[in-house]
Amino acid sequence: MRVAVGTNNPVKVTAVKNVFTRLFGNVTVDARRVSSGVPPQPFGSDTVKGAMNRAKNAYRSGEYDYGVGIEAGLSDVEGFILDIQFCAIYDVVDGFTLGSGSGFVYPPIVISEVLAGREVGDVMSEVSGIENLGQSLGAIGYLSHGLLDRTQLTEQSVLMALIPRINPKLYKK
Repeated sequence: MRVAVGTNNPVKVTAVKNVFTRLFGNVTVDARRVSSGVPPQPFGSDTVKGAMNRAKNAYRSGEYDYGVGIEAGLSDVEGFILDIQFCAIYDVVDGFTLGSGSGFVYPPIVISEVLAGREVGDVMSEVSGIENLGQSLGAIGYLSHGLLDRTQLTEQSVLMALIPRINPKLYKK
């Protein structure tokens, strides 16, 4: 099986490789730098659109079995600004499947800086003192004191997007 992931972020590529390998055995996963088509700091439905765009832009029929797109963004849920990561998986036969990881709330200083136009990753790197935090344990790893890292959070969204594909009889239209 060959899978293209619409990113060069090593955390996201590793998470896709981990989940696909656990479910399907020997898998080749290629990182492909593609456009998300959404702002660098997505909000609300732009997060899902970004994941879907990345999946479709990474996919090449005949070359890959699946294209995978992963996008984290902020969503206002009853006044709580949650970081929610979405994964979209695409192929020409079944189209898109979608899943998300656990959502969490950032500290107020992070939200105020993001609402002023900055990206979460930049602010969290300053808050944590860890350069390129998003390419290692991630904000969730820092905020959870290592109980959940970014790879594990990303694996959640990938697995959730694969559920219809590993249960096709239950999800066929």
